[in-house]
Amino acid sequence: MSELLVVRKRNKRHCPVYFSKIGEEGAKGKRNLNFGLKDSSKAASNHLQISLSFWNIITETIGLWRISAASLTSNRNLSTMVSTEDPELRDFVGFLESLKNYEKSGVPKGAGTDSGEGFDLRRMRRLMLRLDNPHFNYKVVHVAGTKGKGSTSAFLSNILRAGGYSVACYSSPHILSIKERMSCNGVPVSAATLNDVFKSIKPILDQSIQEENGSLSHFEILTGIAFSLFAKQNVDIAVIEAGLGGARDATNIIESSNLAASVITTIGEEHLAALGGSLETIAEAKSGIIKHGRPVVLGGPFLPHIEDILRSKAASMSSPVILASDIGSNSSVKRIIDRNGVGLRQSCEIVIQNEKDDKPIVELGDVNLRMLGHHQLQNAVTATCVSLCLRDQGFGRVTDEAIRIGLENTRLLGRSQFLTPKEAEALQLPGATVLLDGAHTKDSARALKEMVKKDFAEKRLVFVVAMASDKDHVSFAKELLSGLTPEAVVLTEADIAGSKVRSTASSVLKESWTKAADELGSGSIKVSENKTVFGSLKLAYKILTDHITGDDSGMVIVTGSLHIVSSVLASLQH
Repeated sequence: MSELLVVRKRNKRHCPVYFSKIGEEGAKGKRNLNFGLKDSSKAASNHLQISLSFWNIITETIGLWRISAASLTSNRNLSTMVSTEDPELRDFVGFLESLKNYEKSGVPKGAGTDSGEGFDLRRMRRLMLRLDNPHFNYKVVHVAGTKGKGSTSAFLSNILRAGGYSVACYSSPHILSIKERMSCNGVPVSAATLNDVFKSIKPILDQSIQEENGSLSHFEILTGIAFSLFAKQNVDIAVIEAGLGGARDATNIIESSNLAASVITTIGEEHLAALGGSLETIAEAKSGIIKHGRPVVLGGPFLPHIEDILRSKAASMSSPVILASDIGSNSSVKRIIDRNGVGLRQSCEIVIQNEKDDKPIVELGDVNLRMLGHHQLQNAVTATCVSLCLRDQGFGRVTDEAIRIGLENTRLLGRSQFLTPKEAEALQLPGATVLLDGAHTKDSARALKEMVKKDFAEKRLVFVVAMASDKDHVSFAKELLSGLTPEAVVLTEADIAGSKVRSTASSVLKESWTKAADELGSGSIKVSENKTVFGSLKLAYKILTDHITGDDSGMVIVTGSLHIVSSVLASLQH
């Protein structure tokens, strides 16, 4: 066995893991990878310790719509609400729209649990068998988690691409086109390629739908298409993001033989009803992606008893554990440098070292992340730990420099995303700082709040908020109001998957925000309603500019849903 690698977690028991190096050919997915889980009571003293700090936010002049398709920039999939689909995909989209779409209607109670109420993975396995199991042709990293799985997947995909590997990425939802859910080498699949794959397997899809009595869903069929497309593209490895939960998600048909690693980023209260009703059942559902003998990277941080659930599952599967959440007190943001107000970055130091001899395994100074906030540093650390895991499986071109390049060239639309001055002006918000963040849970609201408090404490704020009906509106509002004092909150409505079935009326949101302010004892807040997103932006800007102080027109924060972010970005595109 080779070197013992484990991320050290303070005041926690350790789950040591030995990696057996197998050579570069193992990275092509043709050989099984040998791992062994050593009993924690016999753990050696070698540990990986993550020592992280970040400071000095710098800028770059790169516009949202000026990003080259050939860059390493991730094309994050944000929502399905905007009618801007590629006309060449009319037949393809029409086919999918004829199927049950749980993104539009909502997921049934218990559907994501590993129980009698859960989605039936057997029909997904039968579909893949009819398609000749295309997902067996490449290695897979399977990523689940309440928050951070999209960012972590994007970081990891770009790291692998920087190492010279052919990389596919499957994620959901999307922002403007369904093509964005399936990317190869950092670029969304073309309409021509997607149509070719669709037409070649449509008879099989039709047969499968008929034989399954119409029970195959929009997401299940799309997953089958994506896995087939990646095989036809002959990729080396695919980073696959689970859609809901893990155990009964359509993506969870990956076998141990081609699974390079499982990743669980965070556990939080989202999709509670669909995932069993508690944090514990959510953890159990997401731990379902852990496969026998295959390593699992835990992001975190997790509550102790939640971490215990994940570790217990890993132990039952003889799966080695790498813990990436102990970033400790060395993490900090020192200051912001705003050069012309565009392209904000945060500069980080990531050091992963062997505690026994203090020799760093990875030491990256001045890593400039495009995505802001302490939570994005955590996601970058998780992706780095997965990269080390892959390196020890034969992906030898995942060098330290590839890790740096991949991390630095990753961005996600709608994740701590600041519009450029030209983009703000195009939205008729000249001079304003416009932040788009798709936060929609208490935890993600906290991450947004902490970033704004740390980096923009002097800014005057107005929130523009739209939310789905299945979210905890009061908790979301309380989290933001407990640390920020906006001059106003403008509440609006946004379509979800092209429909208002799951949208929350602005009047309902107004009641929630008023209740949140009352429960916090923070006094009355100015709450306004506007039925359109564009009208809400104009109203927010008017509120700020009616009381301009100096050269600062304030900050408009668009949040509460990835779908409202999509609406804003769609307006920019047009």
